Amino acid sequence: MAFDCTLSREQEMVRETVRAFAEDVLKPRAAALDRTREFPHDNYRRAAALNLTGMMVPEAYGGAGFDAVSYVIAIEEVSRACASTGVVLSVNNSLFCGPILKYGSEEQKRRYLVPHARGERIGAYCLTEPGSGSDAAALRTSAVRRGDRYVLSGNKVFVTNGVAAHTFIVYATIDAKLRHRGISAFIVERDFPGLRTGKPEHKMGITASGSVEIVLEACEVPAGNLLGAEGEGFKIAMNTLDGGRIGIAAQALGIGAAALEESLAYSRSRQAFGAPIAQLQAIQWKLADMATELEAARLLAYRAAWARDHLERYSLEASMAKLFASEACMRAAKEGVQIHGGYGYINEYTVERLFRDAKITEIYEGTSEIQRLVIAKEILKGGPA
Repeated sequence: MAFDCTLSREQEMVRETVRAFAEDVLKPRAAALDRTREFPHDNYRRAAALNLTGMMVPEAYGGAGFDAVSYVIAIEEVSRACASTGVVLSVNNSLFCGPILKYGSEEQKRRYLVPHARGERIGAYCLTEPGSGSDAAALRTSAVRRGDRYVLSGNKVFVTNGVAAHTFIVYATIDAKLRHRGISAFIVERDFPGLRTGKPEHKMGITASGSVEIVLEACEVPAGNLLGAEGEGFKIAMNTLDGGRIGIAAQALGIGAAALEESLAYSRSRQAFGAPIAQLQAIQWKLADMATELEAARLLAYRAAWARDHLERYSLEASMAKLFASEACMRAAKEGVQIHGGYGYINEYTVERLFRDAKITEIYEGTSEIQRLVIAKEILKGGPA
């Protein structure tokens, strides 16, 4: 089956519905959330009412049963209005619901997937540690089997949704000397003894996404909460990140699209040398580059989403989409500030927030450097060049 970028009527309806929600509900609150850093509980609740918290989860497990292209469309529209809410939804959809749907037992799906897909609960993903980021195989959080339980000990950092999450997927090693072969994945509830929230992260952008340190101090986890088999954790983590990268590509699209919209509006109204600056070739070229790169990024994101739905492996497509969309987003945000001139540096103007929000898309769920390594590895194996 060949990739076709033509949107179905259902996908167009998703765009129309989510865009209206984003414009009416999310956009008016975004600047205040950025200032207060308050987790967007109400945004999440209202998104759940629109089935945006478990979009790719089958209806039988509490989800909406949409395809991945619809998911990309929705995250783009949400992120266009509020990037913090965009990543909150992306994490619950891709990094939490995704691996439980694919690797979870039937009991785990009923107990954990259903309430999180419905938006009754919030999920989070705990992989990164103070000493391991891009080199995930070097993680040090330990898991020791004791009877019918595992005891987890270690620290996780940069945990999006961490301040509000009810449940976490935690990656820990049964033997650090085994590196990736020793890693297992666990479903950990917030009220399990030994889990506590550490210091909150005060970030440059997406300030309301609730990023915190999660501390595990001899945290007891029932053996039945092992996700997949022992030693499969690294595979689960990498497969999950493939899906997560598509969500971040969509978030980047939304931020970039908002930067373009703000720049178009400003350049039409701002006067210089006796005319709107939109008539200046220097400005027109910036706008043209922004629009072209974002459209190319959108097509890559749609292709990656299509691959997720139709192919067994989609690492190449996901990394290409994430790499190009995040860097196009950063360029659009930078040029948006430049077009606004001095006003772009003032937080009264939306492009200042968009610039801060954009940067993280080049970093989390795999830096641009890691995406290039993944792409090179795939094409050297004989994938499409």
